Amino acid sequence: MIFRLSTKLATKLKSVPAHSLPIDDNPYADWSATLFLADRAQYVLVTNTRSLYSMVMFGRGITNDGEFVKRAISYLGELMEHDGYQFLRERAFLPETSTISFAKALNRSVIGSMNDLVHYAQVLLTESEISPFDVSFKLNEMPMSYLNYDVPRETFGKMRIEPAGGASE
Repeated sequence: MIFRLSTKLATKLKSVPAHSLPIDDNPYADWSATLFLADRAQYVLVTNTRSLYSMVMFGRGITNDGEFVKRAISYLGELMEHDGYQFLRERAFLPETSTISFAKALNRSVIGSMNDLVHYAQVLLTESEISPFDVSFKLNEMPMSYLNYDVPRETFGKMRIEPAGGASE
C-alpha cells in the first residue's frame, strides 16, 4: 500500500519521503494524504489517488507514521463498511495493508482536487459543525472535475484491479 504524503503531513510524522512512486496496480492500495486546519484543530484528509474517495480524521495525537497508518487503515475500513464496500475492503484493501510505502504526491491534478476537498471540509467542520466522519460522506458525494464530474463514492466502487500487464480484469 502506498501513502502519498503532503509536505505538511510528512513533516508532522517526521517521515519525509525521498521520492515518488508510480501508481499502484491495485487502485485500492494507493492513497494520498494531507494535513489541514479548521478552527485551530488539526485534521488529516486521506484520499484514494484514483477515485478521490476520501476520509477526514482528527490529526491530534498522530505523531509518527505508525500511528498515522494505524488510524488511517482503521477509519478507511469503517468508512468502506458504512458505504457498503465490505467486499472491496476485505478483498482489495485490507490484504494490501501488510506492506506500507510512503511517497511524494503523484501529480498536480490530485493535489488540486485534494485542495478543493480540504476547502469544502473546512467549511463543513467550522460552519456546519459536523463530525469528521460525517464530513467524509459529504466529500464523497461532491462531483469532481478530475473525475469528469462523477462523484468519488461511485468512482471508488467502479474501479478494477489491473494485472501487472496493465489490462483491466
